[in-house]
Amino acid sequence: MVRTNSEEIKLLARLMRAEAEGDGQLGMLMVGNVGVNRVIADCLDFKPIRTIQQMVFQSPGGFEAVQKSYFYQRAREQDIRLAQRAVNGERHHPASNALWFFRPAGACPPTWFNQTHSGRYKSHCFYIPDYAACPRVYSLGG
Repeated sequence: MVRTNSEEIKLLARLMRAEAEGDGQLGMLMVGNVGVNRVIADCLDFKPIRTIQQMVFQSPGGFEAVQKSYFYQRAREQDIRLAQRAVNGERHHPASNALWFFRPAGACPPTWFNQTHSGRYKSHCFYIPDYAACPRVYSLGG
């Protein structure tokens, strides 16, 4: 679980919707999993990340959605509820331990920036770090 407040929950909700609305609620939850994992990870590119806000606006290495106007629309109640579920620790494979995802034009490559493919959900491919590099991500369950 991540310490947060209502404004950060809304921020996460907006990110989840902007990145994965087309993949439905489960796809949005998986994006939330990746975001929460980045806050908890304390490894690799995410060592300085401690809050939802830092994670959402991380640069470089953050999310493309924050560069688009759709991200800046007000959070909807259903998205806020999904974000709260992600923050509360609800995990979904293949994003349970993932720190990255992207939407390829075709098939998911077996690795992406030297990270292992953990699976695909609809349009997004998810990637996990090596356990030795990021053990905290694997202590979350899932």
